[in-house]
Amino acid sequence: MEFDNTLKVSTAGMKVQTGRMRVIAENVANADSTGATPGADPYRRKIPTVNAKFDRTLGATIAELGKVDRDSSNFDMRYEPGHPAADASGMVKYPNVTPLIEMTDLRDAQRGYEANLNVVSSTRQMMLRTLDLLKG
Repeated sequence: MEFDNTLKVSTAGMKVQTGRMRVIAENVANADSTGATPGADPYRRKIPTVNAKFDRTLGATIAELGKVDRDSSNFDMRYEPGHPAADASGMVKYPNVTPLIEMTDLRDAQRGYEANLNVVSSTRQMMLRTLDLLKG
């Protein structure tokens, strides 16, 4: 049944976008966390990846959340000599998380989720309309 395949592909897309939003939320939550000890590395931004996988039972390519990578960009360094995580020169390492980038990624994931949700809703309506036609 083609409707069933459409629902499965869209559901897989929704799962991917949910996973992306979870990782982005973790990044935002840790945007101001510092290392536990002086000079220690703080939280490192995570980057979700998406893979395309061919599903033989569906006969279609579906999306799946891949490995979550770590962003290797430099940490934000701030001069705060009184901070508990400051090194000998008074510098504190802050996460390499930029809230504006995270909010942009979050909006993108949200739109992807909504698009897949619209496909599920439209497919459901088509299924109901098909049943109505078969009854009449």
